[in-house]
Amino acid sequence: DFEHRNDVAEEEYIEMIRLKTSVLLACALKIGAILGGASAEDADNLYRFGEQIGLAFQLQDDYLDVYGDTKVFGKAIGGDITSNKKTYMLINAFNRANDEQRAELVRWIEATEFDRAEKVAAVTRLYNEIGIDRLAQQKIEYFFAESRKYLAKVSVAEERKAELAAYAERMMKRKY
Repeated sequence: DFEHRNDVAEEEYIEMIRLKTSVLLACALKIGAILGGASAEDADNLYRFGEQIGLAFQLQDDYLDVYGDTKVFGKAIGGDITSNKKTYMLINAFNRANDEQRAELVRWIEATEFDRAEKVAAVTRLYNEIGIDRLAQQKIEYFFAESRKYLAKVSVAEERKAELAAYAERMMKRKY
């Protein structure tokens, strides 16, 4: 159950997805770096790159679940909304909503019977009113930019990092 508290911190969610999603990618990159004979500093920078790109990827996944094109996304959007999944977007909607918006969010979260399309439309409208769509996009870009900084610090020729940089770019431009 989602607790309707105003003190659910964005940082808590970021830490949860870091531990759930980002660390896996980060560890894979660091293991590859170690096996490839990279310096400890380069291995750490690759770890941080993976951690940051993983955060961007998960936030983008949350965003696409609300704003993705169903035809491209390959599944119905709004699954996180209908299941009351505690996402970056929902947490920030609660934390940034005015009293009226928060009351409407609570009504939708607590509803046991609802029309799926109506709930998705209503919560998406609230996200738009509160500015959660822009906030999420800014946070995604922040983590993506941070990832690029760590990749840039890896002390190998740029052409050796090109495929990894291109992969990260493709991940961030995905629509599904």
